[in-house]
Amino acid sequence: MERETGNDLASEFDVDFEGELPDSVDRAAVERMRVVATVFDESVTVPGTNFRVGVDPILGALPVAGDVVSAGFSLYIVLESARLGVSFTTLLRMIANITVDVAGGSIPYAGTLFDAFWKANVRNVELALEDLATTQSQHRHDTAMHEDAVEIEIDD
Repeated sequence: MERETGNDLASEFDVDFEGELPDSVDRAAVERMRVVATVFDESVTVPGTNFRVGVDPILGALPVAGDVVSAGFSLYIVLESARLGVSFTTLLRMIANITVDVAGGSIPYAGTLFDAFWKANVRNVELALEDLATTQSQHRHDTAMHEDAVEIEIDD
């Protein structure tokens, strides 16, 4: 069964859409980003709580290598977002989230806890979806302005 990636993503990631994603957005790419974020940040519920963790804190237990592997998968979300047309500013924010994740996660002992709470991948998918939804809203506004425009021909 194929999942629809419109408003269900908004509710899953608590993103405030100003409409739906543009038709030009590759839905399969958004779904792949969502899967990576879920696996790395929220794939398992901690028993007796509503708190979810993913593979990221487990990989973080491996000194240096774990954080490097995790950062590589996190960068996939950034690259996919860039391909989808997410703004440069948002991409920089996404890279900053990954940097904080790697730096915090590399602290001995406390890094594993940090990785469990700082969910850079979920944050980055939220940022990408917000940016794509905002871009569509702005595009619709710009298109409406051009449709209402009146052309005046001037003879020289």
